[in-house]
Amino acid sequence: MLRKSTQKILSFLSVVLLVSVVACNPASKYEKAEKDEIDTYLGTNTNINFNLKPSGLYYYEVLKGTGRAPVKYDTAYIKYTGKFLSGNIFDTNVGTANTLKHIVGVDVLISGFSEGISYMAAGGKSIFLIPSILGYGTYGSYPYISGYTPLVFEVELVEVRAGTVK
Repeated sequence: MLRKSTQKILSFLSVVLLVSVVACNPASKYEKAEKDEIDTYLGTNTNINFNLKPSGLYYYEVLKGTGRAPVKYDTAYIKYTGKFLSGNIFDTNVGTANTLKHIVGVDVLISGFSEGISYMAAGGKSIFLIPSILGYGTYGSYPYISGYTPLVFEVELVEVRAGTVK
């Protein structure tokens, strides 16, 4: 008799512990806050008709490029401005002689940025809204970008040169 009641108590305590752990997931409040921030941005920027990609990237083509579309191992030359959803700029090479030189398919950029470039052609301009899962994730990029921070990039694909690796 004691054995059955002990098993019931242990089963009950296991369920309570499991529910407590799930309910206290600290990440869920940050994920919700990020989703709310993205929804607010989309609601106040209705003039930007983003295309939501399966990965979670929001992509908007401002100007369709007429040049070469980048493929793996091509070199892409990029002008960009990175902003927080508030509109504050955290990084840009616009107004400088520098372009970001990126070998397509080599993972050095945040995944949302790399994915966005793959939809463009040389001469094109686009806007990427990148959720943190495709950006700097839960930890961010110290000291400028906090975890769970969605970002907006205004991007111009200036040139694409064919890669030499196949």
